[in-house]
Amino acid sequence: MKGRERNLHSRREILRQMLGTGIALPFFRAWSPPGPQQKDANSPPSQNLSPEDDQFLNDVESASFLFFWEQGSPNTGMVQDRCNVRTGKPGGASSIAATGFGLTALCIGAHRGFIAQGAALERVFSTLRFLWKKLPNHRGFFYHFANPETGERMYDSEVSSVDTAILLCGVLSCRTHFRHPAVAELATLIFNRVDWTWLSEDTSLLTHGWSPEIGFLPSRWDYYSELMMMYLLGMGSSAHPLDPQTWNAWKRLTFEYDGMRYIGAFAPLFIHQYSQAWFDFRGQRDKYADYFQNSVTATEVHRRFCLELGKQFPDYSDDLWGITASDSKDGYVVWGGPPATGPIDGTVVPSAAGGSLPFLPEATLRVLKNIRNKFPFAWTKYGFVNAFNPLTNWYDSDVIGIDTGIILLMAENLRSGFVWQTFMKNPEARRGMEWAGFHKE
Repeated sequence: MKGRERNLHSRREILRQMLGTGIALPFFRAWSPPGPQQKDANSPPSQNLSPEDDQFLNDVESASFLFFWEQGSPNTGMVQDRCNVRTGKPGGASSIAATGFGLTALCIGAHRGFIAQGAALERVFSTLRFLWKKLPNHRGFFYHFANPETGERMYDSEVSSVDTAILLCGVLSCRTHFRHPAVAELATLIFNRVDWTWLSEDTSLLTHGWSPEIGFLPSRWDYYSELMMMYLLGMGSSAHPLDPQTWNAWKRLTFEYDGMRYIGAFAPLFIHQYSQAWFDFRGQRDKYADYFQNSVTATEVHRRFCLELGKQFPDYSDDLWGITASDSKDGYVVWGGPPATGPIDGTVVPSAAGGSLPFLPEATLRVLKNIRNKFPFAWTKYGFVNAFNPLTNWYDSDVIGIDTGIILLMAENLRSGFVWQTFMKNPEARRGMEWAGFHKE
């Protein structure tokens, strides 16, 4: 895929190849913001950072937040899937996953003072109203790509199960952070409309999606990946809950590299990051694993894998590593390792390290600071470009919402645990983990 064609395909499409509320606006504006939220006393402490590292992460967050503010429609709140940061030209389609990250970004932006609380809240309210009243859905699930102003389905995209889950994580984050009655009502309506029982009516393994042309897609969420958030949300639903046995249906394959064992499925590092941007797995486990520690191990394995690749691609070093699904000079590629997957060519993907900040703070911070300091073309007003290759002097022109989003959320989680603490206040999140059998270690 080259040029604009790559915008029409999601990473999950490529992975499959591999494997009307009555709420009134005046009521909304009459609300007074609550005081500062208190830290959850039961939450494990976050990483202690030096003032220099904390300021660096603040700069990363501020720039990343700007993407979601400027590339989100003021009218609908829908966030562009990507933007050419050199020209300022958006990609043309909004993504429900990018919008989910964007809703969480509004919580972070208000929390950190990147934007006024009232402005953030107004954007949240516009987004939730659009999701509830205008954006086409099927049984509560949304089409992956949509026109950002009209909500019209684009690119014949599927009704996506996991992208809807990412959106719902953003919706629920806004409900607990802003604590506004109108936002809370809309968020609850949107979440409770999702019919998880329809998605699982003939199987314990959820399908990747549905389209009006072919019905359910044949691919199932059957191996460990970013699927955890989707199953947990479904089990946590009070309106249309998944059977708790679905948590046991998907496979947890164990891999070994350099003497380290961990659960995985395929190479891109993002599979170890996405669910953990919202769900706080620290200090607890189910009967299968400690998933936070599993992601720590998987990230360390990937770091060592990249160092080994340094024999072939000399740009990879302890100061510069990280490969996950991203743009490349030839289009969108799902690559990573181990095992080595895709046409690895020395490209560095900042979201590989950025999305793993809470797992290996020292190692990932070193990489991100090195990119910021030594590769100026890899840094933009929206933070890091999606990918770059120092060996060929290729720098992506695009910033992609979900990859910028995972950096933003994980940077804040490393600094304060704010996203974890905010999201886990939702009863749906806590109920899902309880049904899955999570307990403190």
